[in-house]
Amino acid sequence: MKTILLYLLVLCAPSLYAQNKLPVVYLPENLTIHFVSPEPIQYVDISTKDLVGDLPLKNVLRLKLRDSLKSFLGSVVTVAGEKFIAQYKLLPGFPGVPTEINIVPEDMRPLDISGIGLSQNQLKGLALSLIAKSPDKRMEKVKAFGIKGQLNHVYTVGDYIFLDIGYHNKTNLKYDIADFRFKVDDKKVTKAANNQSVEVKPEFVLFSPPAFSKNYRNIFVFKKMSFPGNKVLHAELSEKQLSGRVVTLSISYQDILDADTLPN
Repeated sequence: MKTILLYLLVLCAPSLYAQNKLPVVYLPENLTIHFVSPEPIQYVDISTKDLVGDLPLKNVLRLKLRDSLKSFLGSVVTVAGEKFIAQYKLLPGFPGVPTEINIVPEDMRPLDISGIGLSQNQLKGLALSLIAKSPDKRMEKVKAFGIKGQLNHVYTVGDYIFLDIGYHNKTNLKYDIADFRFKVDDKKVTKAANNQSVEVKPEFVLFSPPAFSKNYRNIFVFKKMSFPGNKVLHAELSEKQLSGRVVTLSISYQDILDADTLPN
């Protein structure tokens, strides 16, 4: 359990709004309250030492009293997500008060932090809208070990690149996924040359299935990238041993340049 000692720079202070305008949450004795955020929590500030808290999940803040409720006079808690900040006034409670607090839009104020881009929820929403579309372009293809892989489509939204990639297993042997890696490699590798491979990690991946029998399709999201014409982006799907089939799909920089714009 990580004790919250989070004093990050998020352009806020406990005095963000006047305290008499804050939504009130009552803290019961001998019970824990949970604040549930719609997106991952980036910052928390608790204005008193009478409370202790932690983040058991990336979008859940857990709070409880250190000692007796009798000595607790009230506090303000500040919670910031990727795109919002919310403050609550905590007061001594009584039996029967809610112990699960959903952070709702009317309690939020928008945050405009330069460079933060889209939130995980926004990326997920866009990726789900793409997976609902039927594959149409089929820009690149590869066949190996009875597996057919293809780049279905490339989209861009702002500074993000969305890769729609699918696989079809023509064999009767289930494919147990060991890893899915993306690397920028030289197009041509000679024996006299050193191949400089650079791994690129996605900002977001829609699904994480452990295996597939026949069909697999996923959306991978990257921050804007560029690489020279003598390089290629390899999407490498590898299988767990003992079979260990590896299927490598090559994506050219021209494929990225030909991406369609998806309105956000």
